[in-house]
Amino acid sequence: MNTNLMFSSETDLWSTPQDFFDGLNNVHKFELDVCASDDNAKCNRYFTKDDDGLNQIWEGNCWMNPPYGRQIAAWVRKAYESAQSGAKVVCLLPARTDTRWWHDYCTKGEVTFIRGRLKFGGQKNSAPFPSAVVVFTKVA
Repeated sequence: MNTNLMFSSETDLWSTPQDFFDGLNNVHKFELDVCASDDNAKCNRYFTKDDDGLNQIWEGNCWMNPPYGRQIAAWVRKAYESAQSGAKVVCLLPARTDTRWWHDYCTKGEVTFIRGRLKFGGQKNSAPFPSAVVVFTKVA
C-alpha cells in the first residue's frame, strides 16, 4: 500500500501497528480478532471478511480494528452489544467524537485517547486522524 492511498478514501482498512497491539495484548490477552484478513490477523482465531464478523458470535477477549468506512457504526454497535453478552471487546478506532456512533456507544466504554498519531501497516507517514482505544465490558 502506498502513502498516497493512505491519505485518500480508497481504502478503509488500516493494519494495526504490531508493537501497539502487543502492548494491549499483554494487558488483555486477546483470544479473537473479530475483523481481520489472513495477512493481518493479530490472534490465532479470527474472522475475515468472508466470515462476516458482524454475523458471528464474539466471545472471550476480543480485538477489533474495524474498517474505518461507512460500516464503522455497525462494528462499534456489535462490539458494545457483544460486551453486554459477556465478551470484552477492545477497539482501535478513529477518535471521531462528533459522530453519532461515538456518542451512542463509545461513551459507554472505557476510552483512552492515543497521544500523537499511529503509523498503520508499517507506513512511513502517520495516519491523518487521531485514534482512541475503547474497551467495552458488560455494564451492570
